[in-house]
Amino acid sequence: MTSRRRPDARCPLRPGEPCTLCQLNTTGPQDCPLVYLVMTDDELRAGLHDFRQREREP
Repeated sequence: MTSRRRPDARCPLRPGEPCTLCQLNTTGPQDCPLVYLVMTDDELRAGLHDFRQREREP
């Protein structure tokens, strides 16, 4: 039987970087309070989107 390795979780707030479990008692982005805060606030989510767009431009 071959063992399958789970993919490393990526931090949605730091594109391209792995989740470093920087918040206590988290197991990944799915239960990170900072990710929850940003993704549930319209202004913060829009700011993150704008930041990602600027990073992609040459």
